[in-house]
Amino acid sequence: MEESLVVDVVVINKLLQVKKLSLILLFFVVAITNAQQDSTKVYKKKVLETTEVDFLSTYYSQDGNNASVTGGVGTEELTDLTGTIVVSIPLNADDVLTVDAGFSAYTSASSSNTNPFDLSNGNNSGNKIGSPWVASSGASGSDVWSNINIDYSHSSDDRNTIWNADASFANEYDYSSIGFGGGLTKLYNDKNTTLGLSANVYLDTWNPVYPIELRSYRDTNGNLNQGFFQGITIMDESGNTSTNWSPLNGFESIDNKSRNSYSVSFSFSQILSKNSQFSIFLDVVQQQGWLANPLQRVYFSDIDNYYVGNAASIPNYMSASNKDVFMLADDIERLPDSRLKLPFGFRFNYYLNEMFVIRTYYRYYFDDWGIKSNTFNIEVPIKISEKFTLYPSYRFYNQTAADYFAPFDSHLSTEDYYTSDYDLSKFNANQFGFGINYTDIFTKAHVWKFGLKSIDFQYNNYKRNTGLSANYFGIGFKFIKD
Repeated sequence: MEESLVVDVVVINKLLQVKKLSLILLFFVVAITNAQQDSTKVYKKKVLETTEVDFLSTYYSQDGNNASVTGGVGTEELTDLTGTIVVSIPLNADDVLTVDAGFSAYTSASSSNTNPFDLSNGNNSGNKIGSPWVASSGASGSDVWSNINIDYSHSSDDRNTIWNADASFANEYDYSSIGFGGGLTKLYNDKNTTLGLSANVYLDTWNPVYPIELRSYRDTNGNLNQGFFQGITIMDESGNTSTNWSPLNGFESIDNKSRNSYSVSFSFSQILSKNSQFSIFLDVVQQQGWLANPLQRVYFSDIDNYYVGNAASIPNYMSASNKDVFMLADDIERLPDSRLKLPFGFRFNYYLNEMFVIRTYYRYYFDDWGIKSNTFNIEVPIKISEKFTLYPSYRFYNQTAADYFAPFDSHLSTEDYYTSDYDLSKFNANQFGFGINYTDIFTKAHVWKFGLKSIDFQYNNYKRNTGLSANYFGIGFKFIKD
């Protein structure tokens, strides 16, 4: 009996010890689970760890002999300086707000010839002079384009779903634009596969500025003795005084001043191996409204030509040596009020070794205006040290002409649509470039509370077989907040 009691006491003690041990283990399990949950809440890796600020600036210059403002002939000299600041702010672990604001200040010899007669007076008894080969001092010769874009993005806890929404506004002296859009990105297969879908809408409005002679003809109801034409001598092809000039159909100005663009973009990206990645994309862009440029003159081969300036220079009109005679426009560029664009292409990147990476890009484009184009680009980043990377590049482009394009003084007045803008002509182009990148992951250099993370410099030389050539310089600085 006593032995039984002793055994029962021992058993009970053991059971109590087991229960205590179970309670202790349960306590630790709950504590660990709660700690893990708290750790997930507190220490979840942020999409963006800290505020990042990018300062970007570019300088672009070009020259050529096919200015669209003067009907496909004349100087295309242009310079453009841009400045952009991009601020990315982490609102929390999942959300990022990005503000992108910038300006583009340009001077254009071609655009200045909206009013080419702002040159000094000629010798023809007070007659004004102008030339498609000389920049005038007109107000349209320079302007500043400005824009701002705000983007909000959200990432899911597992970082496999990302959505964003954005809005933008841009303005210059004859054009303004508002835009909005959004996108969705999904990652699969341990983030080796990415699918993306985005859509954007841009609602633009022209404040049309017309060539000076067409604007004056409209404002004076065709009276060639008033407005701009008062005291001006108009000459025919032979240099004889004439009052027979008039624009096509008395010049019809723009009624629909809107230009709206709607786009949808699809993308697919796949990591093929530890060394290679492949992606494809497709865009569908629909434009509606006034799609031509009211600044751009057109001349017809079946209509007599008329001039203002020095009669002796008329036979030499097509030469850059012409400094003092200008041909009056027959009309402005006119194009269909809708356009469907379909670009699609792919990228393939391959990591050769720690020093070399190959990045390739191809795009095929076509639209319902008759343009088909091919773009091929290759870039080979070369890591020359821990902090410096060089990246030489080459780009080739060709396209067919739009159905509505013809060179200077080649269109017929019976056509419904017409342009002499060489951006819509048949051409091919080559671009050679190089860049250098400096990266310091430790951000040792500082400006106030921001550490310098990287510097990028880029140069490109661009040439078309139509004679247009251009040079591009770009520099960018990335700072991160400590």
